Amino acid sequence: MLTTQLSDALLGVYRPTGPTFVAGEGAYLIAEDGTRFLDFTSGIAVNALGHGDPDVLAAIRAALDTGLIHTSNLFRTRPAAELAAWLVEHSFADRVFLCNSGAEANEAALKFARRWAGTVADGKHEIVAFGGGFHGRTMGALAATARPAYQDPFRPLMRGVHFAEVGDVGEAERLIRRDRTAAVIIEPLQAEGGVLPVPPRFLKALRYLCDEAEALLILDEVQVGLGRTGTLWAHEQAGIQPDLMSLAKPLAGGLPMGAVLLTERVAAAIQPGDHGSTFGGGPVVASAALAVCRKIGNPAFLAEVRRKGAELGDRLHALALRQPRIRAVRGAGMIWGVQVAGAAAEVVSRALGTGLLLCTAGPEVVRLLPPLSATDEELARAVSILEGALAC
Repeated sequence: MLTTQLSDALLGVYRPTGPTFVAGEGAYLIAEDGTRFLDFTSGIAVNALGHGDPDVLAAIRAALDTGLIHTSNLFRTRPAAELAAWLVEHSFADRVFLCNSGAEANEAALKFARRWAGTVADGKHEIVAFGGGFHGRTMGALAATARPAYQDPFRPLMRGVHFAEVGDVGEAERLIRRDRTAAVIIEPLQAEGGVLPVPPRFLKALRYLCDEAEALLILDEVQVGLGRTGTLWAHEQAGIQPDLMSLAKPLAGGLPMGAVLLTERVAAAIQPGDHGSTFGGGPVVASAALAVCRKIGNPAFLAEVRRKGAELGDRLHALALRQPRIRAVRGAGMIWGVQVAGAAAEVVSRALGTGLLLCTAGPEVVRLLPPLSATDEELARAVSILEGALAC
């Protein structure tokens, strides 16, 4: 007999709010009492195709029907190979490493960069990251995340990480050194940091500085990659290519998966045994991911994301003209941040009470992450509910 309260059995590292959800349908989550909530968190940018997408469900069911759920990476499976081939064909990359989360992907990218740098020069191991960035909570990724509240309880962290400010080319130039720097890591759009797009000119400057210093450029697209900003990869809009790119959140339609995409120049430095993942790229998860990639990667689908993203942006800017509590609106595609006067968490709580799920991006920013498949009507309804939450 189960005597422990279900809510007491999980480690309290999260503060879940609201009802217990039992089902999902499109852009909606459904609570135990049948109440439907418009989900503009998308599982924190995970459910890019909404809940219960038929193509993703069909891929998962077909994979389960084979009975091949897990083999480990001691052996090869077709779904992982096909997924890697798709990612290579649709990106800058020559090789793919599959893992289970965004933090793992960034951890692997940092390791790969240091492994490569060791083949270039002794002592070339430092990482340059940026204020406002977020790369995960594992020890290496945490060391590259300039958040004292996250870092301080776990010091000492991995050494050799230096922080610059986004947009300060002079500071970046001072920190990126040929004799010391292995890699620079940055999000093309800082999602957790307040939905702050990084200026394309700054990304181009980093690409140039990395080339000059023979350092690698790592782009963290865990939250903003795979269609979220309106193009398949967020960095496309800056006209640059990285040496490594981390992916995760939307990749497998809600199943746990991360990936590192890398060029042959970097891959050539990685030897068997340098890194690994028991579960990474399992057949069921990889099958789901391939269905997600094929659907989002369709040019017509991406064109619709851009159209709907522009419509959502227009609605939010119009709301800002009517609502004096809004200080700024920023974003791209289907990720938008609304900076408010006062606590963003209060706005999120009021929206929850009227059927809209939102999240924050810092203390003053309400973050909207609708499914890429959300309809025009759902976008309009979400803005209407947000307006009511701001008026309280």
